[in-house]
Amino acid sequence: MSDPVPERLRAALGRFATGVTIVTARAADGAPVGLTVNSFNSVSLQPPLVLWSLALQSRALPVFQTAAHYAIHVLAADQQALAERFARRDVDRWAQQPWQPSAEGVPLLPGCAAVFECRSRSRYPEGDHVILVGEVLRCRHDEARAPLLYHGGRFYTGLPT
Repeated sequence: MSDPVPERLRAALGRFATGVTIVTARAADGAPVGLTVNSFNSVSLQPPLVLWSLALQSRALPVFQTAAHYAIHVLAADQQALAERFARRDVDRWAQQPWQPSAEGVPLLPGCAAVFECRSRSRYPEGDHVILVGEVLRCRHDEARAPLLYHGGRFYTGLPT
């Protein structure tokens, strides 16, 4: 067993397949904010709670530190390009991206496998990330849409290439 140096730890964690999400909110000036996240998990059914984590060096951190609401979108297999765009820093993630506001004004993306509309409940700084826990106010899913997966640094769609 080797010590968990960052490179080795990242490689070992990469052996765990995850879903791919985009988390969205509105900045104080009303601008939509969103980023690709694969650290999403359920916490509790009663009350309905989910969590995700955000790097402390993320430019979106100030928005999510103060946002009262956000939405977590579980991406569908055909949304890999969307995941890649929202993971990049050098593009306008919202250019020509359709969305509708939730009841609380949070940007909701179309075509996702599932969407969780959340009220921010708590934040826990841990290591180089902050863990955000949200109370699910509303959720929906589309059983016909297979999820986009991420494993070992690669996307898996289950779609023919």
